[in-house]
Amino acid sequence: CAWSIERPPGDTAGCTFCHTSSEERCSTCHQRHQLDPKVARRAEQCKTCHWGKDHRDWEAYDIGLHGTVYQVNKWDTEQFDFSKKLSDADYVGPTCQYCHMRGGHHNVQRASIVYTSMGMSMADRGAPLWKEKRDRWVSICDDCHSPRFARENLQAMDESVKDASLKYRETFKVAED
Repeated sequence: CAWSIERPPGDTAGCTFCHTSSEERCSTCHQRHQLDPKVARRAEQCKTCHWGKDHRDWEAYDIGLHGTVYQVNKWDTEQFDFSKKLSDADYVGPTCQYCHMRGGHHNVQRASIVYTSMGMSMADRGAPLWKEKRDRWVSICDDCHSPRFARENLQAMDESVKDASLKYRETFKVAED
């Protein structure tokens, strides 16, 4: 799978728990005995799988500005009204679902940029396949930021991924030797 190409088996062990199942399950995001959308709209629902050694997404979100705004305001129903549909949401800051499930779409990857954790560090981000995803990503960010701000941050992430990929490979080469 593309998400495991560049990773050692230890890094992808957690991925196979979800990503090799033959069916999508509602209970992955919705609590098994409480399929309440209000619960599934909270950022913590993504933390169940997207944290730790193989998925550092929660840590990145939680310590970043967006996550901090969420943590400070998540119990204030005027700032985060989880009873509203995602398509009607007007949060003070984005949750994982607000961006990745834009408008209530259940295809989370539709609004994602795939980086090294998914085995794509050397992908040509100028290719048409990526242009559509990147443009969609920028359009999500420009709800609150300017398109220029979003594009500059996307470029900065590209550069940091290149740097990190080099260090990652160097580290494994040293360990292998």
